[in-house]
Amino acid sequence: MANEKILIIDDDDDLVLAMRLPLEAAGYQVSRAATGEEGLGKVKEINPHLIILDVMMDTTTAGFQVSLALRSPDPKSEYAAYRHIPILMLTAIHQTTTLRFGPDQDYLPVDAFIEKPIEPKKLIEEVRAHLKQPA
Repeated sequence: MANEKILIIDDDDDLVLAMRLPLEAAGYQVSRAATGEEGLGKVKEINPHLIILDVMMDTTTAGFQVSLALRSPDPKSEYAAYRHIPILMLTAIHQTTTLRFGPDQDYLPVDAFIEKPIEPKKLIEEVRAHLKQPA
């Protein structure tokens, strides 16, 4: 079942720990990057099976920029080999503003949105669903 590699790209130490513990307890190997730039480097380094990506980190759009880089349609993109990795985007923006957005192949290429805070059970369910694993 598990033993898949998950990369969490998020600058919030407490939130990362709150996700890391249940993920590791479920058997996943968890790595972390605190910035978008660091995250892109880690993708190349560890080739994760799934990415959990925060929207706002070092900049308010860092998560969007990371997803656009990873899902670039350019076959010469340095991230072309990682285009298939599922991306779950973390956000609290729907709770804090009236702004609404969702996954969009061209403008916001992620597989799903997860509202913060997320319950550990729901996190594991989302990860398994996107890794196509049985519950």
